[in-house]
Amino acid sequence: MAYMVILCTGRLFAQDKQDSQDVLNKQTDAKDVISSFFSGRHHLDTNQKSHSNFSTLPSAGFNPSVGLAVGVTSTGGKTFGDPKTTTFSVVNANAYISTKGLASLEAKNNIFTNGDKLNIQGGIQFGKTVALDYGVGTGHKVQGDGTFALNDLPLANNADVFPIQYTYVKFTERVYFKLMDHIYAGGGVIFDVYSNIDDERKVGPKVNTHNYRYSVLNHFPTMGYSANGLLFNIEYNSRDHINRPEHGMYADVVLRSNERWLGSEHETWQLKTEFRKYWSLSKTNPAHLLAFWYWGSFLLNGTLPYLELPGTGSDAANRIGRAYTIGRFKGTSFIYSEAEYRYPITANKLLSGVAFVNIESASNSKNINLTEFIEPGEGVGLRLLFNKYTRSNLCIDYGMGNYGSKGIFLGLNEVF
Repeated sequence: MAYMVILCTGRLFAQDKQDSQDVLNKQTDAKDVISSFFSGRHHLDTNQKSHSNFSTLPSAGFNPSVGLAVGVTSTGGKTFGDPKTTTFSVVNANAYISTKGLASLEAKNNIFTNGDKLNIQGGIQFGKTVALDYGVGTGHKVQGDGTFALNDLPLANNADVFPIQYTYVKFTERVYFKLMDHIYAGGGVIFDVYSNIDDERKVGPKVNTHNYRYSVLNHFPTMGYSANGLLFNIEYNSRDHINRPEHGMYADVVLRSNERWLGSEHETWQLKTEFRKYWSLSKTNPAHLLAFWYWGSFLLNGTLPYLELPGTGSDAANRIGRAYTIGRFKGTSFIYSEAEYRYPITANKLLSGVAFVNIESASNSKNINLTEFIEPGEGVGLRLLFNKYTRSNLCIDYGMGNYGSKGIFLGLNEVF
């Protein structure tokens, strides 16, 4: 959805000491700037107890498939234990409603208990929304490529892109148990239920939409289906912070098994892998750094329903693939890699910048192999420190990719 954002903050709970007070006193965030503007004098908030740990971005936007939409995105955080041994926990939520009758609500959590003994990750989502269907695999241009995009959706209709409206309920929860320093293992459940699937351009006896053909060929109901299963996980996490890491590493391997006895149409085995690494380039200014992100999903056995195919925007925060619209590329298996250079602009950390490059590739079940066609992206971005106590920031990126793809991408908190 295309968003136009307005800054505001709200109160959720007090922050335990995470960054040193001396470091925080040298930083200025959006709340400090707003306070200075209304008070008429320079104001620097150095009171952690009075500072909000809850950040909110109201939004409004327009897209031909969605209509006029208004919504809100929020993030909050807290340390549930000794901050010297406990990772900062984060809760995110967002919602929107549009003039075309679409609506969505989701809440996600990444919680660490005292001493990082448990890591609980998951969320719930439900609503009625629209997906833009470009087909399966990479390496193919579509009519209308080059249309400017704002926050993951194009600003014009595309003759070769098929809007798919559907309602959905998604729930997932994983519990990781600490085995040793930075290493966790565990399991969980996932339920993805799709209903009232409507290919808006499916007319007449000859059906040309990718979604409909795929569902019929792979023996999925065309109006709705479920992909419910079990998750088996192992994780490594040495990041100093979730929202905006300055050093450390994160790796996650998830084996997913969709099961008929849980309601899935087909039994399926899927392997999901993720890796993130951060290298600070300065001891005196650790926000000056290089960051690397890899994300991959591999179909091991069985068949995935069409709306479950991994692709652009398929990560938990829907941020994969800046330069392309959500769903631009997808496949039975999908890999993505990105490198980012992050650097401070102002000494008080209020403004910083990024430069990024990324690549993605997707396969289909017939004639396109994984890595056969690589789709690159690149761009630059600006960061506004939104809340220095939670390291939340407003991200504004301009990205460019193949086939004339280009757009502005907005978000709350770093992409990875």
